[in-house]
Amino acid sequence: MARETGPDFIEALARGLDVLRCFRPGQPTMTLSEIAAETGLARPTVRRILLTLEELGYVRGADRGFALTPRVLELGMTYVNSLSMWDVARPHMQRLVAQTNESTSVAQLDGSDIVYVARVAVPKIVTLAVTIGTRFPAPATSMGKVLLAALEPDELTGVLAQPTRSGITARWCPDRDELDRALREVRARGWALADQDLAAGIRSVATGVRDGDGRVVAAINVTVHAAETSVERLTEEYLPLLLRTAADISRDWALRDSVPIAMLDPARVAAPARGVPAARGASAAGLPAT
Repeated sequence: MARETGPDFIEALARGLDVLRCFRPGQPTMTLSEIAAETGLARPTVRRILLTLEELGYVRGADRGFALTPRVLELGMTYVNSLSMWDVARPHMQRLVAQTNESTSVAQLDGSDIVYVARVAVPKIVTLAVTIGTRFPAPATSMGKVLLAALEPDELTGVLAQPTRSGITARWCPDRDELDRALREVRARGWALADQDLAAGIRSVATGVRDGDGRVVAAINVTVHAAETSVERLTEEYLPLLLRTAADISRDWALRDSVPIAMLDPARVAAPARGVPAARGASAAGLPAT
């Protein structure tokens, strides 16, 4: 597999990560030959990588080859936990789910995709399964539109130039002019709607989560089944609750960042601060109106 690399690039590490990324939903077990074909690596190289990963506890031998072990989750959760995102967002997300009886998620950009980093779900049948680490093409999702809209023009161009690694073909694949028009609308109102843009039956609304400097660093959404919930109900009933939730998470995130780590009380940070009125509206939780 050809790469454009610098002098400090460690090819062996990159190949190991290529092998780990081969395992996808619906394909939990892969043979050595399948992995070699997927990665473009020689079979002896793949065998050595798999045996190393097996010794480290990240893969195990299976009936037809190899499968991932739960230890792989440590790689992704280390990132999530390092941000304390889940600790701060969880109580607010749980309250939002209790109010709407719909699933809510938090995502960040990775190239031209969004990646789910926190989620509170309700048991409903939807077209696409979502878990922590799931990635989708950003333009076709409400959270992706929010995150793309927060980028500077040059940064947006660079992000969109990167190919998606989601493995999903979205229903809405806009050209740059169409996407720019959609993002201008997102910036103006502070939230984004995706009405079955990603897949049939999936409708969602999202807004931004900000850090203490006011930068949009993540997005949070409410996802519904299109056959059960209209756009009007989603935007008129659920959106105000979502905006309030995003404002609360942003406030607590800023509070946590402003206090020395040794002084942090997780229970206090997770709860709304006394005497601090919750911000309202898109200007508090979403993107700046322009």
